[in-house]
Amino acid sequence: MTISRRLLLGLFLLLPTLASAQNFPVKPIKLIVPFPAGGPNDIIARVIGQRMSELSGQPVLIDNRGGQGGVLGTDAVSKAPPDGYTIAISSAGALAISPSMEKVAYDTLADLTPVTLVATVPEMLVVATNVPAKDIGELIALAKAQPGKLNFASSGPGSLPHLAGELFKLTAKIDIVHVPYRGAAPAVNDLLGQQVQMTFLDLPALLPQVKAGALRPIAVGS
Repeated sequence: MTISRRLLLGLFLLLPTLASAQNFPVKPIKLIVPFPAGGPNDIIARVIGQRMSELSGQPVLIDNRGGQGGVLGTDAVSKAPPDGYTIAISSAGALAISPSMEKVAYDTLADLTPVTLVATVPEMLVVATNVPAKDIGELIALAKAQPGKLNFASSGPGSLPHLAGELFKLTAKIDIVHVPYRGAAPAVNDLLGQQVQMTFLDLPALLPQVKAGALRPIAVGS
């Protein structure tokens, strides 16, 4: 399979006007995750938040605000006071893809300041264990035999997992139905419950279930 994708997670910070002041920070920092708990952004945010707390001497409070493929949480950061105490780990979906597809309430370049790239995460295509396909060829054949019958979950409309699924449809010339969720974690839950048949999601959200045999890996994009 030639589909490949890298999720670029950026740490976005509304810089304080007195960022150079030696007494910053003097109170807890809010770290917004624009997806539900348990997803890849959340996993990475908790690791980074813990280290930030150790270095700054202030608590870093994780605030999960899922919805609209990361747009709602990212908008909350853009509306926060520009004092450096509200930051977020966002993704390319909310920062670039959604603003190019629909009107959002923030201007990525004007309202947010990028600080650093946090991680690059491979994408994995997995299927529920009740799907009778063990590789990409079998999955394509199954989808062609049942047009419009197979669903693929994503972490939200306009997200990179959504676009990966649409690219798969175009490349393989198959008819599969997109089912958007508020984040990766609820999408994985329904996949485990066999409510949907497949998903393209970030490796950290899928690897534990793949290792446990609860989901079947089909392909990895990296």
